[in-house]
Amino acid sequence: MNLPASVTALLPEYVLTLTGVLIMLIEAVLMPSASRKPLGWLAIAGATATGLISVYQLRLGVLTAFSGSIQVDAFSIFFHLLIGAVVVSTLLASLDYFNVHSGEYFALVLFGAVGMMLMTCSVELLMIFIGLEISSISTYILAGFHKGEGSSVEASIKYFLLGSFATAFFLYGIALAYGATGSTGIAGIAAGLGSSATPRMAFLALAMMLVGLGFKVSAAPFHLWTPDVYQGAPAPVVGLMSTAPKAAAFAVLLRITFCGFPAMQHRWSLLLWGLAALSMTIGNMGALKQTDVKRMLAYSSIAHAGYLLVAFSAFAPAGISAACFYTAAYAAMNVGVFAVVTQVGGHKETLRSFADYQGLAIRRPVLAALLAFFLLSLIGIPFTGGFFGKFYVFSAALQAGRVWLAVIGLINSGVACYYYLRLLGSVYTRPVESASATTSAPTSVVSVPAGIGLTLAAAATLMLGILPGHVLHMANYASTSLRTISAPSPPVASSASSVPLSNQPQ
Repeated sequence: MNLPASVTALLPEYVLTLTGVLIMLIEAVLMPSASRKPLGWLAIAGATATGLISVYQLRLGVLTAFSGSIQVDAFSIFFHLLIGAVVVSTLLASLDYFNVHSGEYFALVLFGAVGMMLMTCSVELLMIFIGLEISSISTYILAGFHKGEGSSVEASIKYFLLGSFATAFFLYGIALAYGATGSTGIAGIAAGLGSSATPRMAFLALAMMLVGLGFKVSAAPFHLWTPDVYQGAPAPVVGLMSTAPKAAAFAVLLRITFCGFPAMQHRWSLLLWGLAALSMTIGNMGALKQTDVKRMLAYSSIAHAGYLLVAFSAFAPAGISAACFYTAAYAAMNVGVFAVVTQVGGHKETLRSFADYQGLAIRRPVLAALLAFFLLSLIGIPFTGGFFGKFYVFSAALQAGRVWLAVIGLINSGVACYYYLRLLGSVYTRPVESASATTSAPTSVVSVPAGIGLTLAAAATLMLGILPGHVLHMANYASTSLRTISAPSPPVASSASSVPLSNQPQ
C-alpha cells in the first residue's frame, strides 16, 4: 500500500510518537508490581523501526512536506540514523536501571527523539523551533528523573531555566531574520540576503540564533549549566543528552550557516572560530580540576563541542562532512563512556569520584577495559573513532587556512590527555584496603541488554577508527545533499513531493 508522501516524509517521527503513546497507555493499566521491561523492549523496537524506515526513505529520494518546511534528504537521514542509534544504545544500557516510573522514562526518550529528528529535517526556522521545544521539554524532565534526590531536582530546574532563556534568544533571532529577509525559510533567507537592505540586522539574527544553539551544544561561554546538570542527572540520561540533542543542534547549525547565511560566511566563520577556541580551552582547563567523574566528562563535552565547531571555520564540502563524521564518532564513544558509568555506579550512583574508581580493573575487568577504550578514543588515539574525527576536523581547518585554530585544537588535545589518563590510572590502580570503593562497589552482573548496548558502542567506536571509509562516504553524501538541494524553490502544495533518487547528486 502506497502511503501519502506527506506521511512518508515524517514516518520515523510518527512511529516514535505512536510507540511512546502506546507505552504510556499500556503502563496506565499495568499492576504496580508488574515489570516494565517489556515496555523498554517496545521502545527499542520502535527506535529500531525508525532506522529501517530512514534507510527506506533514502531510496525514495528527496521528500518535502508541509509547504516545503520539511525536507528529508541524505543529510537529515544521516542524523536520523545517528539519533536512532543513540536512542537504541541508551535504552539497552538503561533497561534495568530505573526501578520506578520506567515506562515514563521510555516514552520521554522517544518523544525527545521525535523533536531531535524533526529539527534535522526542518528547513523552516519556526518548524525547527517546534522540534527544539519538543526535544527540550523531554530532556528537562529526564534530567530530574531521580525524583528523590536534591541534586537531580536542581539539575532539572537549572536546565529548564537556562534552557528557556536560551530558547528566547533563538526565537528572537528568528524574528530578526524575518525582519531582515522577509522569510523564515532557510532557502528564503539565503535568497533574501542578496536584496536585504539591513545586512546588520541579518547578522544580528544569526548571532542570536547561535546563542540559542550554543546552549544546546554546551559551547563556551554558554556552558555554565553543563557541569551541574551532568552531575545531578541520571547517568544514562546524561549519555543521551550529551549526544543526540547535540547532534540535532549541530545539524540545525549546519543548515542555518552553510545554507541560510552562506553570503555571510566570512563573518560567522570568524565568530565560530572564537567560540571553538574558547570552548576547547575552557572545557579542557575546567576538566583538569575535577575529581567527580561526571563533572569531568561534562567539561570534556564542552571541549568536544569546540573541536566540532572547528569544522565550521572550514569551507563547505570539507567542513560539513568533517562535522558529520565527528558527530558520529563522538556519539559512539560518549554513549559508551556513560553506559560504563551507568553499570559501574548502579542506580544509586555510589561511585562518583576518581578515588572510587580505584581497583575497577580488579573488580570488573571487562568494564574497566571498555572504559579505557572509550577514554583513549576521547583522547584521539589511533585506531579509534576519536582519532579520525579530530583528524578530519583539523584537516578541514588547515585546508581553509585556519592554522592557528588547528594549533589551538592540537594543544588542547594534549592537555586533555592528562585528565583522561588520570581517570584511567585510577581504574588500574590497586585501591587501599580501607577505601570505600572496595566496600560500596556494586557487585551485580551486567545484564544482557546492557551488554548489547556496550558492545554496539564499542564496535561503532572501533569501526570508525579502523574502517572509517563507509561512514565518511555517508558524511560526504550528506554534505553534497545539503549544499545542492537546499536551494531557493517555490513552496510545495499542502501534500508532499519527492525527487527521484536519480536526480540526487552522486
